[in-house]
Amino acid sequence: QVQLVESGGGLVQAGGSLRLSCAASGRALSTYVMGWFRQAPGKTREFVATISTGGSFTTYADSVKGRYTISRDNSKKTVYLQMNNLKPEDTAVYYCGASSGLDIVDTRESRYAYWGQGTQVTVSS
Repeated sequence: QVQLVESGGGLVQAGGSLRLSCAASGRALSTYVMGWFRQAPGKTREFVATISTGGSFTTYADSVKGRYTISRDNSKKTVYLQMNNLKPEDTAVYYCGASSGLDIVDTRESRYAYWGQGTQVTVSS
C-alpha cells in the first residue's frame, strides 16, 4: 500500500503559477504509475496528467497541455505538478493517485487504487 498527501495549492491570479506536490509513504513510489486529477464544483473528477513509473512517459489532458508539467522524484517519493499560465477554469480540488496497473501511463480514474485527500487550487480572474 501507499499513502499520498498533496500540498502546494492556494489562491493565485490568472496567468500565475503553482507547483503541487504529492508525497508518498509506504511502498516504494517507483512501483506505481502516478496521476493527477481534479474536481471542480458541481463536476465529476477529471484526468489532468499521468507519468510512468520511471518518469520517461507522460500524458496530459488537452485542456492543460503546454501549461502543466508532471514530474517525479522516486528517491524523494514525490510527484509534482507544475502549473503555469493558470486560468479561472483550472479552479478545482486537485488529487494525486497511484495506479498499480500494467499500462505505461494511465488516464483512467478507475485504475487508480490510492488517492490523496486533495488540495484546493483557486484561480481568480
